[in-house]
Amino acid sequence: MANTNSASAPVVEEVKERIELTQIKRSIFDRLLATLRHFGLTNHHLRVAGGWVRDKLLGKGCYDIDIALDNMLGSEFVNKVRDYLLSIGEQVQGVAVIPCNPEQSKHLETARMRLFDMWIDFVNLRSEEYSDNSRIPTKQKFGTAEEDAYRRDLTINSLFYNINTDSVEDFTKRGIADLKSGKIVTPLPPKTTFLDDPLRVLQAIRFGARFGFLLDEELKEAASCDEVKDALVAKISRERIGVEIDLMLSGNQPAKAMMYICDMMLFWIVFTLPPKFEPAKSEGCDRFCIGYLDATWSLIQLIGDSTFNDEQRRLSLYAALFLPFRKTIYKDNKGQKEFILELQIPIVNHIFQESLKRKASDAETVVNLHSALDKFLSLIPFLVSDGNIQPIEVNWGRGLDDVPLTSKLRVLTGMVSIYCIVYPFFIICRMKIPFLIVVGKTLIKVY
Repeated sequence: MANTNSASAPVVEEVKERIELTQIKRSIFDRLLATLRHFGLTNHHLRVAGGWVRDKLLGKGCYDIDIALDNMLGSEFVNKVRDYLLSIGEQVQGVAVIPCNPEQSKHLETARMRLFDMWIDFVNLRSEEYSDNSRIPTKQKFGTAEEDAYRRDLTINSLFYNINTDSVEDFTKRGIADLKSGKIVTPLPPKTTFLDDPLRVLQAIRFGARFGFLLDEELKEAASCDEVKDALVAKISRERIGVEIDLMLSGNQPAKAMMYICDMMLFWIVFTLPPKFEPAKSEGCDRFCIGYLDATWSLIQLIGDSTFNDEQRRLSLYAALFLPFRKTIYKDNKGQKEFILELQIPIVNHIFQESLKRKASDAETVVNLHSALDKFLSLIPFLVSDGNIQPIEVNWGRGLDDVPLTSKLRVLTGMVSIYCIVYPFFIICRMKIPFLIVVGKTLIKVY
């Protein structure tokens, strides 16, 4: 079972007293401040918002810079920066305006500009109001820095770096303290924050796992309540949920993230199943899923990340997470009424394509990995036999045709021996069966 106690002590981070700027960042911010002076906007403040501030205070690298503006749209300020740069004879590298697109979680127009080979995003400070049936704000208006801070998902993400004063601003009065103590807390009461935008539940889990921070007890209670769970189902698209799960599994603590989801009784909200399937899931199935995930993740750490690429790692972890469902199917009726074809489909397909809205090829890869596992498991009886068991007819592909029957058992046994040692590695690297057959043949010399 997974050794991922979500109630373990938080990681206490060393938080810097001030943000140290690189020469490039200093040059970027100097140009922005010079633009304010050039147009007589000295009463306007420029603030870097969110994750960049958090990561800089933690001494971590961050390349996404979001500038929050006082009483001005991003597109308006970007035009002023461009005009200023042209006036001093500097080249304008690139300007773009990204329109709002609620379907892609872009609720506000964003202006972008390339300065010193870095893309910078510009948005205005704002306050928001939400309806009961959507995470898309129904009303947005220019807001103060404090209002903007309180509308954010977590206190650690609500910090600002004021470019004008070269100082960090903590309007919630606890962002820096929560960074230092390793706590995941919402700026407003968590139920209010989650009902406004239930996706923040999964974001809180992701950040908690990523930094090894402890989720606030009131936050966990709010995330577990039926009202928030219902809002998560009603207001958040399955695509957005799938993106968050992908980010968790691609992060540095995937098993811990899944354990948080399980502890807050969100596992079957996230990984929805069809109405009817067989066999029925066992009691505690979600914990078994996380146990397999944790075991695979531990081996990944043992082997080292350089052994495989990000895509291989992601699919390996999905295969481990859904291993208890490798023999679970559901029925789907296709065709017209008079020609109904009842298909038996692996439930993993449903989870990927309906619950998470991931690629069909992801589901296919994981199903194939599960199928390969079953083939290997069928060979285990040969390990404990005295040689009087005949090999089962299994379609292993090409590779064993030229092996005498008396030697085939030893080849297959060798394959199982390899499997018992390196099965998780097989999952990680997606080894092909013909490769293992070649290796198995060589073991004849050893035996």
